Amino acid sequence: MIKIFQESPTDIVEVEELLDLTFGPGRKALSSYRFRDGVNSVSELCLIMRDEFHVLVGVIRFWPVLIGLQRSSGLLLGPLSIHPTRQGEGLGDILITTSLKKAKEKGWLRVVLVGDLAYFSRFGFSRNTVKSIYLRDNNQDERLLGNELAVGSMFNLSGPLFKFSE
Repeated sequence: MIKIFQESPTDIVEVEELLDLTFGPGRKALSSYRFRDGVNSVSELCLIMRDEFHVLVGVIRFWPVLIGLQRSSGLLLGPLSIHPTRQGEGLGDILITTSLKKAKEKGWLRVVLVGDLAYFSRFGFSRNTVKSIYLRDNNQDERLLGNELAVGSMFNLSGPLFKFSE
């Protein structure tokens, strides 16, 4: 039986090992990590998934960001990781659905991520919601996706994505 928990400080080593296994040690060179450096995650939305043997099989994390020249608050989803031996079981779907529901309940209005539209569109992410928003390096703009947890919350936003501490 799979159970979901809020990530705690005691989980960090295991989570980092899972992320290295899934994405490789060069994952921190990705442009999306720039928005995470020196910023505290939104801990109440950072979830882990453990199996019946208490083995870590999945993780999802969220970070605060500022969106557009308006610097509207939002969430950056990522990373999302499922252990390679458990991929294809729908565990990522469960983590995304659970965490987005929780984010909406906590009053968050908008979420962005860098990822594959083919996968994330089923959770309400699209390019249309972020068509006027871009990453500073412009290298991954085609992979920048957005989800309005509140309808219209990204309608007038335009400009770059900013690190929360800026």
